[in-house]
Amino acid sequence: HGGSPGVSDIEIERAIVYMVNQSGGHWIEPIGGGTPDVVRTSEQIVQNQCGKCHQTGLGGAPKIGERAEWIPRLKKGLDTLVASAIHGHGQMPARGGLPDLSDQEIRGSIVYMFSYGVAQIPAPAPSLAPAVDPYHKTIAGTEVYLGIVPADAIRATKPKGTPEAVMHGGVPSGRGYYHVNISLVDSKSKVLVTEAEVKVRVADALGGETKSLDLMSASNTISYGNYFRMVARHPYTITAEIRRPGTPGTIEAKFDYKTP
Repeated sequence: HGGSPGVSDIEIERAIVYMVNQSGGHWIEPIGGGTPDVVRTSEQIVQNQCGKCHQTGLGGAPKIGERAEWIPRLKKGLDTLVASAIHGHGQMPARGGLPDLSDQEIRGSIVYMFSYGVAQIPAPAPSLAPAVDPYHKTIAGTEVYLGIVPADAIRATKPKGTPEAVMHGGVPSGRGYYHVNISLVDSKSKVLVTEAEVKVRVADALGGETKSLDLMSASNTISYGNYFRMVARHPYTITAEIRRPGTPGTIEAKFDYKTP
C-alpha cells in the first residue's frame, strides 16, 4: 500500500489510473474497491458471509440489528468502521474473508446490519419541491438535512417489540409530539457523518426546549434524532448545533418550520 497501511484498495486503483492517464492512457476510474463486475446487495453479502459471525455475535462481533452494540463503534465514524473491516480486526479477516468485496459493499453491509429490523418511518406526502430546499443547508463542509415526522405516524407503523418501541425512550404518548431528525453528510466526500455530537433547540417566541439527539437508523440510513413537543399550525425556529471531530468550533444550522 505504498508505505501507507491506511490507504484503501480503491484509492490505490484510482492513483494507478491517474498516473496511467497522465502518461497518455485512457483508463476509466474505478467506482469501488476491487471493482466487481456484479455489485451484490448488502442483504446478500450479510446473509452469505457476514452473518456467519454477526448473526450470533461469534467472537464478540456486534449482532445484526442490535443497535446498542453498533452505536459505540459508529460513534468513531463510519469511515473508521469501514476501514477496520477492510483491513481486518480481531478475529475478523480483511474484507470479512471475501477479498473481492468492494469498499462500497462493505459500507453498505455495515449500514444494513445496523439498520436490520428497523421499521421504516413513512415519508411525508409528496409535494411540489421549492427551487431551494429550506431543510438542507451546507455549513463548514457539512451538509445538514432536517426531517420532521409526527409521532402519531411512527406509532401507527410501529409494531410492539420493534426497535422503535425503545428508541429515544419510546414513542411519547399524548398529542403534539414530533420526531426531529438531523442527517449529516460530508460535503466533499459525500459520506455519512456518524461521529458527531448533535444538539437541537426547538423554540418559538415564548421559549424552547434543547435536547441531545441520539444516533439512530431509519429509512436505510444513519442519522440523529429525538422527540419534541410542538403546537399545531405554529411557527418554530429549529437550531442544530453540531460538533464534528476535526472541525473547529460548533456548526450551527437554523431552520424555520411551521407545524401542520
